[in-house]
Amino acid sequence: MCYVVQDGHLLVFTHLRHPMHITGLRHPMHITGVQVPAGTIAEGESPIEAAERELLEETGMTGIVSRELGTASYDVRPMRDEIANRHFLDLTVPPQDVSRRWIARESDPSHGGAAEEWECWWLPLEQAHVLAAGLGSQLWRLAQP
Repeated sequence: MCYVVQDGHLLVFTHLRHPMHITGLRHPMHITGVQVPAGTIAEGESPIEAAERELLEETGMTGIVSRELGTASYDVRPMRDEIANRHFLDLTVPPQDVSRRWIARESDPSHGGAAEEWECWWLPLEQAHVLAAGLGSQLWRLAQP
């Protein structure tokens, strides 16, 4: 899990191809929710290498891991019968305009499906409770030296 913070904002994205309508909400949500850059660690790859690669693939931004924040397990059920062992990393990127939003694309997804698109933006840290699937569980570690 990549935590990239600038000026009190966290880099996040939402998949554009997976809308979900919930009765009572005025605006559609997305079935995948608000996410931080993350992904699978490839064979022979370290968590640090995977984080830097996923950041580039999912946002188009280059960054370097400044510190490892720890690991946590997450029960993915009922979506999948899996316990995910997650590595949380703090990454540094060049200075960014936190008011900017952009569309990122993966034309050749590793899962072999259709091309994916998502909207990236900078979420104020005080609103990070909206992150999906336990992705924000280690944000508190950013405040530790």
